[in-house]
Amino acid sequence: MSTHTSQNPLIGKRVSGAGALIALAVLFIGLTILITFVFRGARLDLTESGLYSIAPGTENILKDLDEPVNLYFFFSQEASAQSPPIRAYAQRVRELLEEMTQRSKGKLRLKVIDPQPFSEDEDRANEFGLQSVPMGPRGEALYLGLAGTNSTDGRGVIGFFQPEKEEFLEYDIASLVYRLGHTKRATVGLISGLPVGAAFDQQTGRMQEGWASISQLRELLNVETLGEDVQSIPETIDLLMLVHPRELSPALQYAIDQFVMRGGKLLAFIDPQSENDPAAQQMAMQMGGAAPRSSSLGALLDAWGIDYDPTKIVGDRQLGLTVSLRQGEAPSQNIAIVGFNHDSMDRKDVVTSTLNSINVMTAGALSKKKDATFTWEPLIQSSTQAQLMPAAKAALLSDSAALLDGFKASGERYTIAARVHGKLKSAFPNGAPATGPTTPTAPPADALKESKGDANLIIVADSDILADPLWIRTQNVFGQRVAIAWANNGDFIANAVDNLAGSSDLISIRGRQSYFRPFTKVDELRRHAGDQLRAKEKELDAELKETESKLSTLQAGRSTQGSMTLSPEQEAELTRFQTQRLRIRKELRDVRRSLDVEIESLGTTLKALNIALVPALLAIGAIVLAIARRRKLRAGRAAAHTG
Repeated sequence: MSTHTSQNPLIGKRVSGAGALIALAVLFIGLTILITFVFRGARLDLTESGLYSIAPGTENILKDLDEPVNLYFFFSQEASAQSPPIRAYAQRVRELLEEMTQRSKGKLRLKVIDPQPFSEDEDRANEFGLQSVPMGPRGEALYLGLAGTNSTDGRGVIGFFQPEKEEFLEYDIASLVYRLGHTKRATVGLISGLPVGAAFDQQTGRMQEGWASISQLRELLNVETLGEDVQSIPETIDLLMLVHPRELSPALQYAIDQFVMRGGKLLAFIDPQSENDPAAQQMAMQMGGAAPRSSSLGALLDAWGIDYDPTKIVGDRQLGLTVSLRQGEAPSQNIAIVGFNHDSMDRKDVVTSTLNSINVMTAGALSKKKDATFTWEPLIQSSTQAQLMPAAKAALLSDSAALLDGFKASGERYTIAARVHGKLKSAFPNGAPATGPTTPTAPPADALKESKGDANLIIVADSDILADPLWIRTQNVFGQRVAIAWANNGDFIANAVDNLAGSSDLISIRGRQSYFRPFTKVDELRRHAGDQLRAKEKELDAELKETESKLSTLQAGRSTQGSMTLSPEQEAELTRFQTQRLRIRKELRDVRRSLDVEIESLGTTLKALNIALVPALLAIGAIVLAIARRRKLRAGRAAAHTG
């Protein structure tokens, strides 16, 4: 009887313990269901740069879709098994696609496909034009691309998502969706003071081919040539492209100004000295001297807040190309013919992010005025070994040595091409310029004094960038002339036009921070500890050298009896050195130990935040929201009952 009585408390404790575990399990399941129900469809992005949120421009593009767009995400699971970075990036792409699909309210339809070798899915990926990369020892095909279709059989493809372009992932996908949702090709209005198109050459009696940079645009977009005598820019023009506008009439300046004020996009190539202006060359021959070769936008740039001096060119001692401009002359560096490299271009802008080489000739410099309020983004910049020189000095461009006379680098980086985004003031606040002797006393009702929204411009201080000799070579292959690009000038122009010709929402999507974030805090701790270690090592070396010097001094003062034993002074010095060495080594160990302790403490804190604090905050938020909803429901019922 006593034995049975003594076992009852133990059994009771076991039962109560099991009951507590069951209660905790039920509570956990209940909280999970509650959180799932309350926060259904809700999203909270706590990352520093909003990696899991889409840009407002992307949301607007999805909202404006008039018809469904089908997206097919191809990713090879098995082929990527041995590449964790690729798998992590593929997960990042898929999460972004799923987020955009959910925000589209049914307008985007996403299908994820794993193309197995020799399967119909792999054949379909090849039909779309997706690229595969061999992986592993057997060279298995890895697909990581996106294809899209619309209801009119239109297609768009991202052949392979390159991890190094991850900052522009959202822009690339949004651009594909925009093109599929807007099948009408954009129209570019071209006003050029140079013979960029195909024309009949009266001197040679042959047809002269147009510049390749303009020809490639005609293949992708509707390019409408406008005369320099137009009085207004048609509403059908999506992008206005100016090439070396030498003498713009006040009426044309006003038309361009109002086009920009009402939201039109502008891509302008101006030049302090065009080397491809046949009209200026012919005039120089007739006059027997130099002829003006500069171009500008008249009063527009100054009113908009952009500084540009058409009498100055940029000479770059570091980036000047080595060329030979005279037959039979040895090549030499010409600082007025500049080859910009990867480091000269903005890596965060979609127009220049993937470019490595752009060549210009006698280019000018652009800068933002101090009182201007718009956003100024330099796209192409010189090195610090550059200087502004008089354009007249480059009249004899073939004399490379003369350009170096008196050259002195300013240490400043000059902007050759820039993006302008923001509010602009009109250059004609009083309305259209007068065509007669009087000026209108009041502007017309439709004249805009400032831009309606944010203006979008790209200004380039060189027109020779468009010319063939600076970026392509022509070869004869089996009787056919084939152009081979050796620089990215054409890519720069195509990217700029493609970006500006799209919607303002697409232009507003900027490069994101990389998904793969380094442990900056841990790296900082390691650098700090490394600095301390190096300081201690220097201290040890200094004391070691000092002790050896003292030992040498003591050795020189020893008695000359040939004894090999150390004197008491030497023994004391060695003892002191050994003591000091042990002390410093102990301090080195303490520094290393403190580094490990700080890193472990940081890791423990992060684990606590991820495992306990964040779920607890979400649970508390769910409970508070549920209580608030219940009170609101009760109040509604009470009001209905009273009524």
